[in-house]
Amino acid sequence: QVQLVESGGGLVQAGDSLTLTCAASERPFSPYRMGWFRQAPGKDREFVASIEWFSGGIEYAESVKGRFTISRDNAKNTMTLQMNSLKPEDTAVYYCAVRSSRRRDYEGWGQGTQVTVSS
Repeated sequence: QVQLVESGGGLVQAGDSLTLTCAASERPFSPYRMGWFRQAPGKDREFVASIEWFSGGIEYAESVKGRFTISRDNAKNTMTLQMNSLKPEDTAVYYCAVRSSRRRDYEGWGQGTQVTVSS
């Protein structure tokens, strides 16, 4: 099973930016889609953004549209999430995961990276 490692979280103020990175250890690496999710304390995990690995097709949650940008580097097997105009409600543990095919659900969850946005 592919192993994913998230990095880039931290403590920032409202309005600041952060860039999260998800690195995949599997070689070769050719998933169908990769995604970012987040889980705030006391809440369910929620979808943030996803990207189709080869076509680059992108989806965003409404709450992050216009502020977050997802991208991937096929050569480096990495996915990034550029987060701008951060809000306190963006505070959560952010996870990345992968869908190996259209028929498969997300899997290979990393350990997560904490993002804390102070007001």
